Amino acid sequence: MPEKSVRITFALLLFYHLSLAQDRAKTTTDPSPFEELKGFTQTYYYSPGHEARAKSIAAFMENAGRYFQQELGFRPQATLYILAPQHWAAVAAMPLRDVYGFPHNIDQGRLVIAADDNDFWRSFLPPVDKLPAPLAARVKKAYGKPDGSYSMMSFFDLLALHEMGHCYTAQAGLKMQRHWMGELFVNIMLHTYVAEKQPELLPALETFPDMVVGAGTAEYKFTSLADFERLYATLGMGAKNYGWYQCKLHSAAKDVYHAGGKQAMIKLWKALKEHQETMTDEDFTNILKNEVHPSIADVYLQWNKTD
Repeated sequence: MPEKSVRITFALLLFYHLSLAQDRAKTTTDPSPFEELKGFTQTYYYSPGHEARAKSIAAFMENAGRYFQQELGFRPQATLYILAPQHWAAVAAMPLRDVYGFPHNIDQGRLVIAADDNDFWRSFLPPVDKLPAPLAARVKKAYGKPDGSYSMMSFFDLLALHEMGHCYTAQAGLKMQRHWMGELFVNIMLHTYVAEKQPELLPALETFPDMVVGAGTAEYKFTSLADFERLYATLGMGAKNYGWYQCKLHSAAKDVYHAGGKQAMIKLWKALKEHQETMTDEDFTNILKNEVHPSIADVYLQWNKTD
């Protein structure tokens, strides 16, 4: 079981995700200190000395962009900043300027990604020798390095695609209907792409959320989707509790993909784009069940039964 501090830290990270809108207007993204990669569909600026890292991230994001263009028929426009620590505060959204390493979406068109491994990422892992043996083996496979140390870089790089997912839904004009759906859908996009095109990354994507969800719900006051909807805008469930919800939604996205494959994502995209009307929970779940896939309706219908 992961230590409490790991779960708290992850929850605080996700709290910042909700807080970005408060200070977006104060963010500066003057490209003058940076270098630019050329020849890509998106715009990539990077701190000098980090061209190889920028190219690696750009390759991943461009591959995902081609996949989603093929499957969803849409590609948003975004600017990605791959930054060294000394440049982070000048670009990151206000709540994150002192938190080097958290990939985030500033305004549904600009993304910020760390160029260097960092203490923030390393803080997410408990002492591996204190984990149960099966979980320790998964952590070593997902985040272990040849020198025996660990890095969460592979997990946080994947979250950049999660954030890009919000550019997709916003710029394409999808009506997400519910807060939980807004978060679930971008996780479905992320999981579907990785499973379909880069399955070697699945251990990095799945291991950390599985640690959090596997620790149980005894410490959390709120666990229902109704509570998530009611408290989402103000984070009234608390940062730690919100982190558990996000990990649960990662797991739900995995289950949706296993049940419905990539067609679940494609049909969900179409349904959320087509249905712009306000719906009751019953209407919404009926559309999910009948027009998309029963597994997505079950995220809502079965959630409370499995808490």
